[in-house]
Parts: sequence; structure tokens; C-alpha cells
Amino acid sequence: MINLILLFPLLACLILFIFKKKFLNNLLICSYAVIHFLVSLAFCCGRDFLPMVHPCRFFAVDNTNKIFLMVMSVVFLAVAIYNIGYLKIEKSLTRKLRHYTYMLLFFVFSMTGAILSSNLGIAWVFIEGTTLASAYLIYFHKTKHSIEAAWKYVFICSIGIALAFVGIILLTVATGDANTLFYGELFNNAADFNHFWLKLSFVFILFGIGTKMGLAPVHFWLPDAHSEAPSPISALLSATLLNSAFLMILNVFKIMIIAGCDSYARIMLLTMGFLSLFVTAVFVYHINNYKRMLAYSSIENMGILAIGTALGGIGALAAIIHMTGHSLIKASFFLTSGNILERYGTKKIKSVNGLLKNDRKTGWLWIASFLGIAAFPPSVLFISEFLIVKTMFIKNHNVLCALFLLLLTIVLYGIGKAVIKMAFSPVKEDNEQNISKDKFSWTMYAPQIVMLVIAFILGIYMPADWTVLLLDSIRGL
Repeated sequence: MINLILLFPLLACLILFIFKKKFLNNLLICSYAVIHFLVSLAFCCGRDFLPMVHPCRFFAVDNTNKIFLMVMSVVFLAVAIYNIGYLKIEKSLTRKLRHYTYMLLFFVFSMTGAILSSNLGIAWVFIEGTTLASAYLIYFHKTKHSIEAAWKYVFICSIGIALAFVGIILLTVATGDANTLFYGELFNNAADFNHFWLKLSFVFILFGIGTKMGLAPVHFWLPDAHSEAPSPISALLSATLLNSAFLMILNVFKIMIIAGCDSYARIMLLTMGFLSLFVTAVFVYHINNYKRMLAYSSIENMGILAIGTALGGIGALAAIIHMTGHSLIKASFFLTSGNILERYGTKKIKSVNGLLKNDRKTGWLWIASFLGIAAFPPSVLFISEFLIVKTMFIKNHNVLCALFLLLLTIVLYGIGKAVIKMAFSPVKEDNEQNISKDKFSWTMYAPQIVMLVIAFILGIYMPADWTVLLLDSIRGL
């Protein structure tokens, strides 16, 4: 089944290259999304619906990455359905849309490879592949701002990937005679690693892969890239790409714990986590672009993941829960922002008025997405943030807890102010003539509704099997 989800997008690109039919764009994307979802679901249920072949030792499913794969599959399926309506109103040339499909398939292929990699070096290669694929997708509209965002993305992420490569080299030095990059062997031998080289390697890997994850202070590409990319791509960047990088950091962090260097790693994760919250709190307060606002919100939530991971125990469980909820809600938020952009033709907050009056479904999705990301009950993010606060109290991190709550409140106010203004303010007469009255396809509403429903249900009830998966994923943290 691993072979199926890794080889299908390559085969799909070949089919599209040979036949060049416009209808194949959505057909191949949706086919891959359905296959990806079914395979991920089978992995989570412990089933295998294909005959076994000789396994490739470079890819494997374990207790941790199956959750990341499942979350990615759900988001990708939602994006693929949304994409059907989105491409109908996209007035680009057929050739340009074909290139969009190529890169979207390759982008998901690269993230899937990074998640399923059982070797740190192979995961690094696939993370670099995500940069190459998504750079074109960010540049898709070919405007002045999009090319600037794409170049910034490639430049900063390439530096980050280079730093991570140095970290991997230093990790091989730390392994001594073990001389391996397979996660299983690294975990088994970590207790014997050289602490000096291991700590040094963690610094480079955290800053390098942290660039892809969007952690401050190496987050500078993220606001531009997420705001300039087409909305389906923004959803994938925020809800799946950042998770792929987070999984790599999580695996290296496990090595640090087994080696007895966890206190050092926890301090670094806490520092970058709180710095990410601080940067978001500063910038989101006076922001004037709603897609950039959502991008900064992603930086904030990656900071929360880093903080939860650093706390360990229940905090680490909260981080995985938060990753799940953030992916679903932020994908819904970005897809809904695509509806707003198509309706109003602008990304400026001040130019969007009377959203509930002009497009009631989009307006309520916008408000519901805000309530979800702001952790209002019954959002599953309320559970994760509550557990993080509880863990801080238990471990007597009272000052950090107060700072955590203060920064979250500032971010909540900044985003809430923009969302309420856009949804409830009266329509200005000089803007009304520029608002599109076109009727959107149901595919541009349904995916957001489903993801939000899942996120809110998980805040009330978590199935026993999902709880088991969550608990298994944090073993060793």
C-alpha cells in the first residue's frame, strides 16, 4: 500500500503528460486523494487490502506517522473536492492548469514520502522535494508579489535545508560506530551517542527543519508564501507541509530523549515556541491582509506544537491533538478565504464588508473557522490548549503559563477583530459594485463544513480507537 500511494502520483503525471486532456486535472487529483485516504484509513485500522510484496526498508508505518498520514489524507481529500469548483472559476490557460496539477501531485507525493520515511536522510530528500514542487504553486498567479514570495520561499527554505543537512552530518558523527540514519537503529543506539555532537546536530536540525515548520525566528517565508499561493495550496502548505516538518523534528527529539539530552532540547523548543507566539501577537494585531493573518496564525500554532512537545507527557499528547485540530480548522479557514477572494477580488481586510449579507454560507464558515482556531468550546483546540496549560501548572511553570495565556489572548483579539469586521460590518456603496454575484459550486463549501464538524466533534467525543492511536503516538515523549 505504501508503494501504491507513492507510485500513483508519478503514474498520474505520466498519464496527464501523454493525453493532455483538461478533464484529467480534477480526475487525477481526486483519484489520488481517494486512494490516499483509503490507504491511510487502512493503516490506522491495521488492515492491508493489497497482497504483501517485499517491503522497502526506507519507508514504513509506525505509531506516530500513521496519525500524520491520516490527517494529511483528510485535508488532501477536502482540498481535492474544493479544487473541482476552484478550477472551474480559474480562468488560466489549459497548459497552466496542467502544470498546476503536475506540481500539486508531486507536492503531495513529497509530503507523503517525508512522513513515511523510516530514514532521516530520505526524509530530508523528500522535504527538499516539497520546496521544489510548492515553489511553482506559490508562483502560480505570476504576479509581482507571487514571484517575490516564491523566491523568498526558495531562498530561505534552501538555507534551512542546508542547515538541516549539516545537522544530519553532525548526527552521523555523534552515532560513532553505529553509522546509520534509520530511525529504528538511531533509537536503539541513542544511549551511546556522543552528547556534544548530538546537541550540536539538534541545533542545526531544529533551525533547518524549523524553517519548513514555520517556527520563529526562521519563519520569514511563511506569511508571503501562504498569502500569495492559490487558496487550495495555502491550505496544504499550512495544514500538511508544516506537519511533515514537525514529524521530522519529533523523531530527532525522541533521539535526544533516549540519549539523555532532553533538557537541552526542551529549552530550545520552548524558546522557539514562545518566540513564535510573540511574533504572531506583534504582527497580527495591525495586519491588513486576511490571508497573511491566517499565515501568522499558523506560525502561532506551530509554536504551540513546539511548546507542547517540549513539556512532554500530557503536553506531548496535547501537541498531537492540537496538530490534528489545527490542520482541519486552518485548512477550512484558508479554503473559505479563497471564497472571499473570489467574491471580493481583494485580500485587504478593510475592503471586505458585509460578508454575511453577500455570501451567507461563506460568512458563517468564516466565523465558525475563527471560533475553531480560537479554541472556543467545543473546538478540539480547546482540549489541547487546556491540557498544555494544565501541564504547565503541574510542572510549576507558572510564569510561562501566564505568558502563554497572555500571548494567545492578544492573537485571539487581533484575528477576532478582523473576522468580525469582515462578517458583520455593513456593505459600503463604493465597494458593492465590485463584489461578484456568481454562484459558487457546492464543492467550495462542503469540504470546510465536513472538516469543521470533525474538529468540533473531536472536542466533545474522541472514539476509543483514535484515543489509542494518540496514546501510541507519544510513546517515548
